[in-house]
Amino acid sequence: MTSIPPETLAELEAEITSRHKTLSKRLRQVAHFMLEKPKDVAFGTVAVIAHEAGVPPSTLVRFANAFGFRGFSDMQKLFRAKLVEDTPSFNEWIRLAHSQTHSNQHNSPVKILEEFTTSNMVAMDQLIKEVNANDLEKAVSIIYQAQTTHIVGFRRSFVVASYFAYALRHIDQRAFLIDGVGGMYREQATTLAENDALIAISFKPYATETQDTLTAKPSGVPLIVITDSQLSPLVQYADVCFVVKEAEVRSFRSLTTSLCLTQAIAISLAYRIEAEMKGSFPTLS
Repeated sequence: MTSIPPETLAELEAEITSRHKTLSKRLRQVAHFMLEKPKDVAFGTVAVIAHEAGVPPSTLVRFANAFGFRGFSDMQKLFRAKLVEDTPSFNEWIRLAHSQTHSNQHNSPVKILEEFTTSNMVAMDQLIKEVNANDLEKAVSIIYQAQTTHIVGFRRSFVVASYFAYALRHIDQRAFLIDGVGGMYREQATTLAENDALIAISFKPYATETQDTLTAKPSGVPLIVITDSQLSPLVQYADVCFVVKEAEVRSFRSLTTSLCLTQAIAISLAYRIEAEMKGSFPTLS
C-alpha cells in the first residue's frame, strides 16, 4: 500500500500506469476501467462501477487502498475534481448522454449526425487540454531529424497511419507506410535505419501486427505512439506517447481527434522546416 495517496487524477493515472504490471489480475481489471471511463467512475456508485468493471465491490476498495486512499470515495474525489476543472466539456457530456438516453427511437440520419458531431466536439475539446506541449515539440523534432519516417497502423488505425504518411509526403518528407502487404510487416520494419523514426498508431484491441513491428525494429530508432490508453501495450516502447480519447456513438468509435493530432504535427513540422530552411512554406492539398 502506498503511504501517501496521489493528490490529482494525473498523478493517480501515472502511478497506475507505472505499477500496472505489479497489480493482481483483478486490480488490473479495475485499473483499465479507471483509465478508460473516468466519467463513469466520477459519478457511479461502488455497486454500479463494480458491476461495469466486472469485479466485486470489495475489489474497488482494495484498489483504492493499494494507492494509499482510506476508501474508494476518497479516490473518487480526484475523478470528480477533474471534471469540475473541465466544466464546459462535462456539461456538454451530460447533455449528450441525456439526449442519447432519451432518443433511442430517433434513428434519422440528421439525428445520428448530431450525435456524432456533438460527441466529436467534446472529444476535440479534451484533446487540447490533455496533450502535452513538450510532447508535441519532441514529436516534431524526432520527425524533422529522421532521414525517413516509417508509419504503421492496421485495421481502424490504418486510416490515421495512411493519412499521416500522405501529409508528410506533401511537405517533402520521406515517409514510408508499413502496410503489411503479403504479411511482410516484419520484413518492412527491418528496413528501418538508425537515422530513421517510427510512428505507431494502434487502438483497442491493439493489432498484433503493430506490436510485432515494434519488436522487429532496430534498437535506438525513436518511436512516436498514438494510442487510446496509458495501459496500451505500445506505451512501454514509446519515446513520445499521445493518448487520445475518441468519441464513441452507438458503439462506433470516431477517428476525429487522432486525425486532428496528426494534422497538427504535420503542419508544425512544415513550419519548423520553413524556419530552418528559410524557404517557402509547403502546403497540403
